[in-house]
Amino acid sequence: MIGNKINVLSLFDGMSCGRIALERANIKVDNYFSSEIKDYAIKVADINYPQDKENRLGDITKINGLMLPKIDLLIGGSPCQDFSQANKERLGDKGIKSGLFYEYIRLLKETNPKYFLLENVRMKAEHEKIITDLLGVNPIVINSELVAPHLRHRLYWTNIPFSEMPNNKGLKLNDFLINGYSDREKARTLLESDSRPLSTPIKMAHRYFNTGFTTLIFKNKKHYEDIKAHFDLNFKGRSAKEIDELSEDMDLSLYDGIRYMNNQEREYCQTVPQGYTDSLTQNEAACILGDGWTVDVIAHILKGIK
Repeated sequence: MIGNKINVLSLFDGMSCGRIALERANIKVDNYFSSEIKDYAIKVADINYPQDKENRLGDITKINGLMLPKIDLLIGGSPCQDFSQANKERLGDKGIKSGLFYEYIRLLKETNPKYFLLENVRMKAEHEKIITDLLGVNPIVINSELVAPHLRHRLYWTNIPFSEMPNNKGLKLNDFLINGYSDREKARTLLESDSRPLSTPIKMAHRYFNTGFTTLIFKNKKHYEDIKAHFDLNFKGRSAKEIDELSEDMDLSLYDGIRYMNNQEREYCQTVPQGYTDSLTQNEAACILGDGWTVDVIAHILKGIK
C-alpha cells in the first residue's frame, strides 16, 4: 500500500467489474493486477482501463503470487458452472471449471492480502461448506435485486467488515427498457448461456415460459397477454420436440416481435456504466455481463475497507 492507494489482484477478472466497483467505492488503486483468458472480456477491460494493460497476467494457473508486489486486496468470482443449480450434474469443486476455486486459495496463501473477497452462486450445502472452511468466514448472501432491476442471488465470502445490507432501491425492469414490455418486475438472472440465443420466437417462448430461463421483452402488455394465452393453451409443459411437432402447420406470427434484452439493458441490470460494452456484439456482451458482477453490490462491500 502506497499512501492511500492499494494494490489489487483480481482473479477471473472478466471485463474488470471489480475495477469499476473500486472507483464507485472511492478506493484509490496503485496497481490493478488481473487474471483473465477470454479475449473479448480483456478487450473491453483494455478499452475502459488502458492503464491496467501491463498488469494483465493471463492464465491463473501460471501466476506466481510470490513474484508480485505486496497485494492489499484479492478479489474474484471463480467459475460457477459446476456449483450452479442450472447445471444438472453439479460436480462442485471436483468440476474442471469450478475446481479453479483452488487456484484462488493458492494465490490467497501466496499473496497474503489484508483483505479478500470471493463471489459465487447459491450451491449445495456441502459445496458451500468446503469454501467456507477453507476461507474461514461465512458467506454474506445478497440478491442484486436490492440495487438493480434484475435477480442475482449470490454468496460473498470476505473478511472486509460488513455492517448492513444495501438499501433496496426498488428498481423495476420496465423502467429501464429501451422499448417494449416485460411481465416481470425484475429480469431473471443474467447467464453466460444468454449469449447463445435461440433463433425462432417459439423456441424463445419455450425457454422463457417452460424452463424459466432468459428474459423476454414483448412489444407491449397486450402482446404479452396474447402470447401467454396462446402458449398456455397449446404448448404449456411441452418439450421443445413436442412443440416443434404441434406447431408444424400452425400460424405463429403472433410471436413475432419478442426479443431478448440488448447490451444497454443488460448494463443497467449489472449497474455497469452505460456504453461499457459498446465494442462487443450482442452475444459477446451477453456472455461477459452474465459472467460479471453487479457492480453496486461489490462497491457496497468494498466500502467496508478502511
